[in-house]
Amino acid sequence: MTKKPSIINKNDSSLIQKDVSRSDFPSDFVFGVATSAYQVEGAWDEGNKGPSIWDAFTHTEGNIVDGSNGDVAVDQYHRYKEDVELISTLGFDAYRFSISWSRIFPDGLGTKVNDEGINYYNNLINALLEKGIQPYATLYHWDLPLHLQESVEGWVNKDIVKYFTLYADACFANFGDRVKHWITFNEPLQTAINGHMIGIFAPGRYKNSSTEPYLASHHQILAHASAASVYKEKYQEKQGGQIGMVIDCEWAEPASESIEDKNAAARRLDFQLGWYLDPIYFGDYPREMRERVGERLPKFSQEEREMLKNSMDFIGLNHYTTRYIAHSTEGSEGLEYYAAQEMERIAEWEEGEKIGEKAASSWLYVVPWGFKKCLKYVAEKYSNPIIYVTENGMDDEDDELAELHEVLDDRLRVTFFKGYVAAVAEAMKEGVNVKGYFAWSLLDNFEWQQGYTKRFGLVYVDYKRGLSRHPKSSAYWWMRFLKGNQEKQGKTE
Repeated sequence: MTKKPSIINKNDSSLIQKDVSRSDFPSDFVFGVATSAYQVEGAWDEGNKGPSIWDAFTHTEGNIVDGSNGDVAVDQYHRYKEDVELISTLGFDAYRFSISWSRIFPDGLGTKVNDEGINYYNNLINALLEKGIQPYATLYHWDLPLHLQESVEGWVNKDIVKYFTLYADACFANFGDRVKHWITFNEPLQTAINGHMIGIFAPGRYKNSSTEPYLASHHQILAHASAASVYKEKYQEKQGGQIGMVIDCEWAEPASESIEDKNAAARRLDFQLGWYLDPIYFGDYPREMRERVGERLPKFSQEEREMLKNSMDFIGLNHYTTRYIAHSTEGSEGLEYYAAQEMERIAEWEEGEKIGEKAASSWLYVVPWGFKKCLKYVAEKYSNPIIYVTENGMDDEDDELAELHEVLDDRLRVTFFKGYVAAVAEAMKEGVNVKGYFAWSLLDNFEWQQGYTKRFGLVYVDYKRGLSRHPKSSAYWWMRFLKGNQEKQGKTE
């Protein structure tokens, strides 16, 4: 990557230093933690669960960097009571978890519901409510039933909309009396690009210059709208809940004042947020995408546009990091999705300067000011919708040689949360309608292609000693933030 330090416009809103407290947020603001089924549950073939595409993908040699899988993960399936107790002890109001489609319908087809799967999620939801913790349920966090992939090609086939809607309906019917916040999809962009273009996520399809990634996205958008329609027509009035979708966005800051760089940054946001939100709020994909992707980008019928309208009660936003964006016709690494954006993402320069402190993952830098800008952009472009920050966090490297007390002292993560939570507070003071924030993640867990080499948890999981749980300094920071100084429990940062 070409380094361009001379064009960088230094951002005057560097790391937000102001100490933030619970009193900076309204009393009804929700603070929660988040996980996903494949990353934490384990019990991959228990309880009459069917296999998912991630079971098949991780069981194929060479797909995961450390050769691991989520067969056991961190065993939340058997330890959910312990984990609910942890959430309660730390003082969080809510838990965002995902439901495994193949636990509800083992073949994905929606013909016969699996009572054991229903019972597991009922037990988890009831355990949360007994502790005063609100359940936020994600219907799809990437673990498509394998049978649907093998029989109908999964998200590439429009029939998937029908199957997803049957699954969503079953979840609303069984859990909606207690679950009041539904998320249809988590980060559909990752399913499209990493799953159907680059092939580093399940189902592992490398389809760089084809329609497949765009079809996979298109059908997820339509499946969201179809499920939301069922919820609003059959359940919402009686159950009193809300439904939305989770989009991920890395903030794109122009690398200079030039019109070329500003336009490149705008394109970058269109290809992340606009890809999913523009159809719902404006009835079609962004104009820049239509022009640059061409015939590979599917079209919506008038009936579909009508279904998309008003299908979001809230936007879920997953945000981790920021890049400077410069106009460029190079550096797309041969990937059509990035080449179409004609931009370069910049985080480090030849002099050694970085956009922010680097976390363990190669893509993650600590840049709180970008978070505030991202929130304000969503508010301004989409008429100030209700926003829930559904994921925000950072990772450490797994270090097998470190002592326990060393790995629990996660000072950079404490700094991260201080800065990013302060960014939310600042955005809200400027009118952004944020209603909740979920830290990622409650526990160290299976980090997709990276296996167990990266740790995002507030709570350390000892993979070698019975998956025992140990709260890190960041967990104690959250406890003090949420409960006040009366519960320090002798722990300092």
